[in-house]
Amino acid sequence: MATTVNHTFVNKVIKHYLKYDKDNPFIFISSLLAFLGVAAGVMVLMLAMGIMNGTEKEFKKKLFVMNYPMTLIPVGYQSANNTLIERLSTQFPNLKFSPYYTTQVISKSGSNVNGSILYGVDFEKEKMINEVFQKAMQSSLNTKSKFKIVAGEALAVEMNVYKGQKLTLYFSEEQAVGFGSMPLHKRFTIDATFHSGLNTYDKAIVYTTHGAFEKILKRKKGVYDGIHIYSANAQEDKKKIIAYLEKIGYAKSVRIQGWWEQNASFFAAMEMEKHSLFLVLLLIILVASLNIISSLLMTVMSRRSEIALMKTLGATGKEIQRIFFKLGTIIGVGGIVAGTILGLIGKWILTTFPIIQLSEEVYGFSKLPIDLTLSDFIMIIVGAIAIVLLSSLYPAKKASSTNPLNVLRNE
Repeated sequence: MATTVNHTFVNKVIKHYLKYDKDNPFIFISSLLAFLGVAAGVMVLMLAMGIMNGTEKEFKKKLFVMNYPMTLIPVGYQSANNTLIERLSTQFPNLKFSPYYTTQVISKSGSNVNGSILYGVDFEKEKMINEVFQKAMQSSLNTKSKFKIVAGEALAVEMNVYKGQKLTLYFSEEQAVGFGSMPLHKRFTIDATFHSGLNTYDKAIVYTTHGAFEKILKRKKGVYDGIHIYSANAQEDKKKIIAYLEKIGYAKSVRIQGWWEQNASFFAAMEMEKHSLFLVLLLIILVASLNIISSLLMTVMSRRSEIALMKTLGATGKEIQRIFFKLGTIIGVGGIVAGTILGLIGKWILTTFPIIQLSEEVYGFSKLPIDLTLSDFIMIIVGAIAIVLLSSLYPAKKASSTNPLNVLRNE
């Protein structure tokens, strides 16, 4: 026959034990420290995980724009051509394609020199897949010459040039001059400037027209160095494109690279850092739980005579265990609730007020990004509750195993 628990009796004893005891003030202080420790741990975990997620999300957004969802790179000769683009456009009407030429150049203006990557693109097609480029073209000078460039603001500032002015680009190819040779170079007009939010990209990337590549570097018209592809669901569409390329016999002559693969090591490092941070900060709650154990054990030791008396008057071991288990749970769960409230308040303050300012040139954003996902929040709460419940278990069992005969004999 299962023993019943007198919940009224259990709750009255818990209320009594939660009150401040003049004879044993340290027990109350220990319980308060446990409460505050759990609250601080939950709050710090929420803010730390929110900052990690927000930072990762911001970097993904920046890198997604500048790296493109997918890039088709030719392996065989003349594989990325207009014929392939037409076939892909017909098969995947939901995707957008921007073919490009590319080469490395040295930008020079006066005594200022900088290494850059030059892309030859169709400006109209590029606007369709690159929002940074599209925004830059809104303030374009609409230069009629094919020898025009769209450069990053950081590069323009470093070179000390502005829209409408000339910037000389030196290519790796050489041209004959008299009895010798010198690097091929050409002066380009700056038609527009862009700002991606990442200073490194703004300095390194320059766009020009297809016509400039075909004229200066003698590139064959309609045969490209690669094709940038825009997709709202790149990971799924990549599989479909690969399957289609195998079907039409292009599988060995081209390869598809997703933006997440270009930065795989970076995001893997961020993910590992996030998991490590979670485990380290969870130790704050673990340390606070030790205070729960110590305060409950001190309560058990100081209340041994009361426990023995309750057992003598008919209280069951299960009821005694329930009293101390619920006592520890109330302290711990109360700390979790308080920590959650403090975490949400802290998140609101940090996102609303510019308390922490970041260098936009370094990070690409000036405001501290906080984005606490539902899965991380649930993981924090579940982890904290599990620690609190386990911490309350041993003292509760210790209290229920008290032998009233031995205690009353010694009193």
